[in-house]
Amino acid sequence: MKKIVPMLLVLTLTLAMMGCGKKVDSDGYKEGKLGDTMKTYFFNYTVNSAYLTNDFEGYTPSEGNTLLVAEVTVKNTFKEDIEMYDTDFQAQWDSDGDDDFSVPITYDGTEEGVAPLNDKQFAGTYNLPKGEEMTGLLVFEIPAGNTDLSISYMEAFDDDSTGTTYFVFFTAEEQ
Repeated sequence: MKKIVPMLLVLTLTLAMMGCGKKVDSDGYKEGKLGDTMKTYFFNYTVNSAYLTNDFEGYTPSEGNTLLVAEVTVKNTFKEDIEMYDTDFQAQWDSDGDDDFSVPITYDGTEEGVAPLNDKQFAGTYNLPKGEEMTGLLVFEIPAGNTDLSISYMEAFDDDSTGTTYFVFFTAEEQ
């Protein structure tokens, strides 16, 4: 069954894979683009669309930042219900610094997170029933000026091992 891996470990491993400058073998790294369905061990996900904005439901980013709003469809293909977290996904961009990723704005360090700003946004924690599909929004605060982005997911297992890391690459435009 899926579980949360400490955020630092997930981010460190994901960033290390991106920073190596080459693809990891086909079992460790997979990439796609908007509209592609990524087939993970637990679920399939598709990043349907993504755009940049300076306001989402009254939430404005801090100075120098913008918001990335991505519509994502997730379908449970596992043999049982899955407890999902919006932090299963992160936004990433290429930068010269170490802080080239972001988790959804609903993350506040707790499993429950902050309440979504509307009913279209994924909650911090939600149940995805076996065989069911959900579509929702993930909202990330990112540095302004970044348009070549990805949304990634890394498989994490109960024994603290990790599987394949998935990246969906796209160019987001201001809306």
